[in-house]
Amino acid sequence: MKSFIDTVRQEAAKIDAFMAEDLTARETQLDPLLTEILRYGLFTGGKRIRPLLVVLAAGICGGERDRSAYRLGSAFEYLHAATLFHDDIIDTSATRRGKPSVYRQYGTNAAILAGDFLHAWAMAIVGELTGREGLAVFCQATTGMVDGEFLQLRNAQRLNLSEVDYSQAIMGKTGLLIAAACEVGALFAGAAKEQAAALRAYGEHLGRAFQIIDDLLDYQGDPQKTGKAVGNDLNEGKVTLPLILALSKAGTSEKARLMEIFSDHQARRRGFAEVSQLIEECGGFSGARQRAEAAVAGAIASLERCVIADKGGNERELLVALAGYLLTREK
Repeated sequence: MKSFIDTVRQEAAKIDAFMAEDLTARETQLDPLLTEILRYGLFTGGKRIRPLLVVLAAGICGGERDRSAYRLGSAFEYLHAATLFHDDIIDTSATRRGKPSVYRQYGTNAAILAGDFLHAWAMAIVGELTGREGLAVFCQATTGMVDGEFLQLRNAQRLNLSEVDYSQAIMGKTGLLIAAACEVGALFAGAAKEQAAALRAYGEHLGRAFQIIDDLLDYQGDPQKTGKAVGNDLNEGKVTLPLILALSKAGTSEKARLMEIFSDHQARRRGFAEVSQLIEECGGFSGARQRAEAAVAGAIASLERCVIADKGGNERELLVALAGYLLTREK
């Protein structure tokens, strides 16, 4: 695992270098405040998982891990950053990765405009490097993300939310962009449809695992490592997988107590410890982790359908290691 983490850090540094070069090249065309916001919001020490997936998917299909591949990967980081700028406004999140969120630092209007710029910039890069086919996949992911957010709005504070409803929402919010990164990387390398489909399936499973672990970290994470406070989902009335699974197994009194807390905003703010204990006792945390492990197994199984180009790369090993890493991440 240590060598994998080292590789991820090396790849993240490359992606950061390409993004910095990209931004510098356009700096004279941009408003100085926009440039400042982009530098503040983009270079925050993230692991660059989405651009890495683009590069690895291209590599496993025989493509070169060259300048163009990294530039294409950067487009997915731009879109991801744009969604974070906007999500922090929607969720009223004060911090992101241990420092003030973009809208707290620069204001809501500036954060929205910067996110819009990143979205447009990302689309331009994907269209340039992968044509209409790749851009169609990218746009399908972005529209699906919006659908997922609206679905989550409808699902908010629905304590009868089913696991199926939850899965649909997280596929839109998280899974589609990760799946698109894998598929677009494959298309960039000229992969056959079967190869691209297998990598997309890998990404869908990976996205599901990623979101479930996020849900767990919101209850069980260490704020010093995650860079944000625990309990945000509970405070906002979001019904995530640990709670869904706990409610499915809770007795009458436990279920009534959970519903009582969730029905009142002040009770949610005060009741984090009690809700966490009830979820633990009803098997919600352990059940969610089992679902994440199953999703990772599904991702690895999807890779078995990939025919690796014989060029001596280690892309498959890195993709398998990445899936396993998601289960152990702490931020």
